[in-house]
Amino acid sequence: MGKDLAAAFAPARETFEEVDEALKQKLSALMFEGPEEDLTLTENAQPALMAMSMAVIRVLVREGGLDLAADARFVAGHSLGEYSALAAVGSMSLAETAALLRVRGRAMQDAAPIGVGAMAAILGLDFDAVSEIAAIAAEGDVCTAANDNAPGQVVVSGHAAAVSRAADLAKEKGARRTIMLPVTVPSHCSLMAPAAEVMADALGAVDIARPSVPVVANVEAQAITTPEAIRAALIAQVTGMVRWRESILWMRDQGVERLVEVGAGKVLSGLARRIDKELDALSLSGPKEIEAFL
Repeated sequence: MGKDLAAAFAPARETFEEVDEALKQKLSALMFEGPEEDLTLTENAQPALMAMSMAVIRVLVREGGLDLAADARFVAGHSLGEYSALAAVGSMSLAETAALLRVRGRAMQDAAPIGVGAMAAILGLDFDAVSEIAAIAAEGDVCTAANDNAPGQVVVSGHAAAVSRAADLAKEKGARRTIMLPVTVPSHCSLMAPAAEVMADALGAVDIARPSVPVVANVEAQAITTPEAIRAALIAQVTGMVRWRESILWMRDQGVERLVEVGAGKVLSGLARRIDKELDALSLSGPKEIEAFL
């Protein structure tokens, strides 16, 4: 993860080194060489994904002359990606962002020990149908829609037994497919309330600057620009739903026609095309993609 990027571009190498220093850990070695089971631990995966996004951004800025304040109408990130978006537009330093994501990852894992919670993707049903299914499946446990990703793709989160019931019920209600996600944390549900308290304390100790580009927040599905609103949104998103479908539609309604995904993978650009086929969405992760874009 990120190894080819570091080999090709000095700004990427420097980004990974800066994150290593901030965390007092050779996270880049874990990203480049593994083992995968350690990299995918929540406390490592969150800062690693942020580092990838910021490495690409810095390459675009320094190698290609990208000026986000002039070239972008909005920035947005899915779940932990909201921190990457904020770092990209100067609301937080790279070191602060890495440290906050380390705290966030540990707090989320501590809030729900492995085995307590689960998440499942429900494919082929709309948001309202999945929300109703989650409510029925809860049976006194926690089970709620956690990610409204795209039409026909909604993720539920909560207690493991309740999420399993929701997946079974979704199949009965006509879901095309249900997928139990390989995660150790039931993100974006009320089981994460202890983690939200930890993040409130951690974010209270960080100076958040006004972003150079408005940030479309997960919990608001519209742009926010003040430090106070950003801090509140980051705390709320720990337990709140990622309103990604609505966020993309809101940006489209503001006149956005092109979306550029930066970092690991192509999931978000794929979701954007499912949300609105008219949107031009591309992803930049490796050197070839970046060079072609520049």
